Amino acid sequence: MIEKVGVVGLGIMGGAFARNIVDAGFEVVGYDIVPERIESLTAHGGKAAAGVGDAVGRSEVTILSLPSVSAFQQVVDEVAAAAPKNAILVETSTLPLDVKEAGHKKLKAAGVTLLDCPISGTGSHATAKKLVVFGSGDETAYQTSLPAIAGFALDQRYVGPFGNGTKMKLVANHLVTIHVAAAAEAMVFAMKAGLDPALVHEVLSASPAGSPMFSLRGALMAKNDYLPAMMKIEVFQKDLDIIGKFAKDLGAPAALFEASLPPYRAAMADHALDDTASICAVLEEQAGIKR
Repeated sequence: MIEKVGVVGLGIMGGAFARNIVDAGFEVVGYDIVPERIESLTAHGGKAAAGVGDAVGRSEVTILSLPSVSAFQQVVDEVAAAAPKNAILVETSTLPLDVKEAGHKKLKAAGVTLLDCPISGTGSHATAKKLVVFGSGDETAYQTSLPAIAGFALDQRYVGPFGNGTKMKLVANHLVTIHVAAAAEAMVFAMKAGLDPALVHEVLSASPAGSPMFSLRGALMAKNDYLPAMMKIEVFQKDLDIIGKFAKDLGAPAALFEASLPPYRAAMADHALDDTASICAVLEEQAGIKR
């Protein structure tokens, strides 16, 4: 069984991964371009890496939690150049499938195994260790990595060949996009009808009309308080772009998804750093509601 786990990218998600893996009893080596994030990990019992190559070289399995395509490509280049023997990388970010596939090909040529393992959940889910992982890629490497993955996720599902994890994540976030938009529209509908938003959230969360997204983000809508963000509006724009392009490339009908986009785009003006639930505030403004 593995004992040493690396984590590259110690932001909201990766930092929570690392802390939970430490708590699960593993030796964790972490790296981030922001020194304060590394200091936060070492204060929690983890160890600091000098760079990406150092983190991977000192670990049996390394978890990647990266914010952008450019960050992912830079990490791939650094690991491919170092080519640490038998390295396994567990990539958890939401990125375009072709980008991950290119990274997979480059690392395979260098003798490094990359797994595509996006997560379903928010920062609060990550902190509470309530994430779901969609694992894909080499199944033997996935099974080797599973103890580390279980260290930061409540549920782990192997979904097949490399890339299937990202496909599953895009489908999941397609649903999240629509569910949050539906919740916001329903809350504004209720407020216009004279109902108390807190009561609406309480009653509908317990009814068949509710959903996990209504329960989770409807609470923020009812309070009209969107900080701290579980998923920032500005960060979610990336996911919306990836999902929309992938559906278009596949020729998959996405009318409900496309209809849900305007409030997310409009929220960038005043709510870029707020949680995605803040699209409710956008719709309230359009409806002439002031709270």
